[in-house]
Amino acid sequence: MAKETFIVAYGGDDGAVVDFAAQRAKRLGARVFIVHVLEWSPYSFLTPQELEERHRRRKEELSRAEKAVVGPAVATLEAAGVEVASEVRYGSVVDLVIEIALREKASMIFCGRTAGSGVSVRMFGSVSLGLAQSAPVPTVIVP
Repeated sequence: MAKETFIVAYGGDDGAVVDFAAQRAKRLGARVFIVHVLEWSPYSFLTPQELEERHRRRKEELSRAEKAVVGPAVATLEAAGVEVASEVRYGSVVDLVIEIALREKASMIFCGRTAGSGVSVRMFGSVSLGLAQSAPVPTVIVP
């Protein structure tokens, strides 16, 4: 029987979701796959020089997110004795978490609850709401 994989949609400030997933993974012998997505929208009216500069900044941001955001979460899971992998991407959080969950054949997705009450959350919804509505596997929203 293959080892289960739990996806953790990790925003960087929701350590409770990492702890919760770690407890479940340890108990069930599952692997945790942390996904951190930097929101990105394409700009179609940039000059070649602007596109080159944007590409360079994106690479720097991905590297910084891997070290400063995902790295500590991975270290926490490893210290707990949980098998862990991670990926940092640019794009739509919900779409990429679902894409990675399908690719990794995940059995469950864990995400934190969005505490925001701003206009964007009311208009577009939160990541947790989007995953709960669209995910192909059960989604656990950790308060």
